[in-house]
Amino acid sequence: MKYFYQAKDISGKKVKGFVEARSRDAVLEFLNGEKLFPIEVKESGGSSSLEGKDIMKQKITLFENVSMKDVAIFSRQFAIMLESNVPPAEALEALSEQTAKASFAEKIYKISKDIREGSSLSNALSKYPKIFSPFYINIVLSGEISGSVPTILEKVASHLENEHEIKSKVSGAMIYPGVIMTVFVLIFAVIMIFIVPGLVEVLLSAGKELPLLTRVIIALSDFFVHYWYILLLIVFGIVTFFVRFPKTTVGKEIFDRILLKIPVLGSFFKNLYLSRFAENFSTLVAAGITVNEALEMVAKLIGNNVYRDAILEAQEKVVKGETISSALANRPDIMSPLFIQMISVGERTGKIDSSLQNVVKFYKRETDAFINSLSSIIEPLLIIGLALMVGVLVAAVLLPMYEVSTSIQ
Repeated sequence: MKYFYQAKDISGKKVKGFVEARSRDAVLEFLNGEKLFPIEVKESGGSSSLEGKDIMKQKITLFENVSMKDVAIFSRQFAIMLESNVPPAEALEALSEQTAKASFAEKIYKISKDIREGSSLSNALSKYPKIFSPFYINIVLSGEISGSVPTILEKVASHLENEHEIKSKVSGAMIYPGVIMTVFVLIFAVIMIFIVPGLVEVLLSAGKELPLLTRVIIALSDFFVHYWYILLLIVFGIVTFFVRFPKTTVGKEIFDRILLKIPVLGSFFKNLYLSRFAENFSTLVAAGITVNEALEMVAKLIGNNVYRDAILEAQEKVVKGETISSALANRPDIMSPLFIQMISVGERTGKIDSSLQNVVKFYKRETDAFINSLSSIIEPLLIIGLALMVGVLVAAVLLPMYEVSTSIQ
């Protein structure tokens, strides 16, 4: 099929032409490969184009979420186009054509329409708080004030990519133990429901009184077989509790405190939150946000109430004239000496953003090292757990058999 296209090259010059392709997406891939930014793509002789608002006619997928990675990619592409002197509205229209997720594409198109009607970029973005956070909007606003929107967008794109990478690694690290525990429980349930009942008849046929351990295992197996629905309700209740309770105000307060006190994992989460603090704060300060406003925004973004309260307390002290490092030094239980020292160095040199970026690199290495070693920590524990489970079951079966054999002799 033949398609007509209009696009802009990296210098902002308009180009147009025809291309043979299987679909509209194939044309967009071709233009992307040629480093061209599409303005209009339509079938030769057809009427499909961005100006005809075909993007508004796309079917929006239900529950289609816009991820942090999507926003990061959008920000970087938008920054490149603005640096190439493409007008913001045209750049956004081109990006809406290239965006795979229909719901996101529609919103980008609406943002471009608002800009054409005279709205500022930050105001247009603020209409979609579920996609563009207050953090994002404030950084863009600072870029508009300083006249450096492309540079600011590059920084926020790097920041979002780092956040996405950390979240992905943490999620992966938490999924692994969960899967292992699930497999462990399933193996135990299978043994209790299908294997032990088959051995009970053999053990009882000996006519001897069974050892305590064997009686406990048989009773447990009997409970699994006859009252499995109670077990399912218990499991469902536990899962529901751990999913819903942490989302309540009281639950989050409790879980956030417990999380930081768990042996081994507590240190990992402290490093994670300090890295997030440093990453967000340095990005905001580099974008020209005042220290007071940056601390307030970081407190909302940190994701842990213990750190949130500590940062807000520090903010109050900074407003009264204290340095950030001295204000944070009052919480040595959650603020590491390294973190305080690097902020102090940044305050003395006037380069707190670059100083904190070094902190981010350090904690990122620490986080990566912990996640990489997690499997080597869990696997021995799993082997020991399985060995104990099998050992108890074998002992429960062999003990009565041994007693029967000795009585016969």
